[in-house]
Amino acid sequence: MKSTLKKELHINNKQFSLLEASEDFIITSLILFSGIVTDKVGGASAIIYGNGIYSLGSIIIAAAAQIRSYKVMIGGRVILTFGDVATQVAQYKMFSSWFPPNNGFGSTLGLQLGLGKIGSFVGKATANVIAKNTGNFAWTFWVAVFINLFTNLMTGVFWWFNKVATKKFVGRSDPVTGEELTEKNKKFELRKIIELPWHFWAVLAFSLLETSTAIVFLQNATELAEQRFGIDSVNAGWYSAMSQYLGFFLVPCVGIFIDLLGNRITLMAICGTGVFISMALVCWSGTTAGNAAAFGIYAFAYSLGPTTIIDSIRTSMWHQSVFGSAYAIKIGMNNAMNIIVRIVTGAIQDADDNSYDRVVIVYVALSIGSVLVCLSLLLLSFRFVDLRQLQWTRKQRFARSEVLLERKRRFYAEDKERNKKISHACFGALLLLIVGSWCGYFWGVATGNND
Repeated sequence: MKSTLKKELHINNKQFSLLEASEDFIITSLILFSGIVTDKVGGASAIIYGNGIYSLGSIIIAAAAQIRSYKVMIGGRVILTFGDVATQVAQYKMFSSWFPPNNGFGSTLGLQLGLGKIGSFVGKATANVIAKNTGNFAWTFWVAVFINLFTNLMTGVFWWFNKVATKKFVGRSDPVTGEELTEKNKKFELRKIIELPWHFWAVLAFSLLETSTAIVFLQNATELAEQRFGIDSVNAGWYSAMSQYLGFFLVPCVGIFIDLLGNRITLMAICGTGVFISMALVCWSGTTAGNAAAFGIYAFAYSLGPTTIIDSIRTSMWHQSVFGSAYAIKIGMNNAMNIIVRIVTGAIQDADDNSYDRVVIVYVALSIGSVLVCLSLLLLSFRFVDLRQLQWTRKQRFARSEVLLERKRRFYAEDKERNKKISHACFGALLLLIVGSWCGYFWGVATGNND
């Protein structure tokens, strides 16, 4: 919908980037707080009020599209994001309280993400179709409103089911470590949050580059397809949707594979390499066939990323009780990076007469970084057991429970001070990244790109 929004709202690339960055700005501002609160109150409760706020925001966005108001649409995106902040963390927090690593968590993630891809594929592919056939692009957003209202109804049914099931099935625990799996905590666990282990931050280093590349590329994929293939927005929407969602059938398989065979870092390496190859083809291939191949390779590589990264985050943690906060850190980090990349690439595109020739160089640079990170993780996993556990199969994890318990003990005993310094330094770097993204966002506001 990028080209349609730019045309109907009479905005340029920097203004469109600011529209997207407004959502990212709110997420970076609230997501850490949302994660902490979700850990305290539980995912089921958080998802109820989150969906309600999300629905209100979607209505305002649809109204903004109806009256062709850029400023009202920014306001709607801000409100919608308040709800999105709550719901993003809540669902994965619930999954972590139901299943431990290598014992159903990856499979559940894969199933949820696979089903989500089907719905998103239909939405992305039909957005321009609805706009073209109705003669009013606002109908695309009104259809989304109706779907979201139905989602609220189903969320209420789930909340009731979860309440009944929680009372009946109590005492869930990780069979390997004996850790009790909790949906909500009795108190705020701030110390555990700021002292997350170094291998958790290593996984986030890969996500910082790979996920941000993927998200920003996908945001511009429809318009890129229009330019590279010489087609209209409707057909370009199908190309873009296929690149993002064609691998929906692979995602559940990836989850099952991780549960049984582990090898998370190997999957990261395949994902990162695939994204790099696709970005390189987009950048340096001047043919239609080359760009088509890039979209196809990207569809495969992107299917491996989300499940692998989220499961790796969970596996790298010593305490499941703060998984909501840990996932919130991941989302906050990615959105901070998205703000910076979107503002920069939007300015580059405007300076290059709306061409993507220079923008894709940024995508290539980010994807090279993700390849270097995952290859480093792969090499370090041979030396450090904390990383090597991400490669363990289900049988290996069960057989090496004593190793995990000993590593956890050492983390809070002999290696406590060193680990604390590393954790605090990484958390501080995260805060600097978020502040830097805010500076980028307000630069966009100050230069008049929201007028």
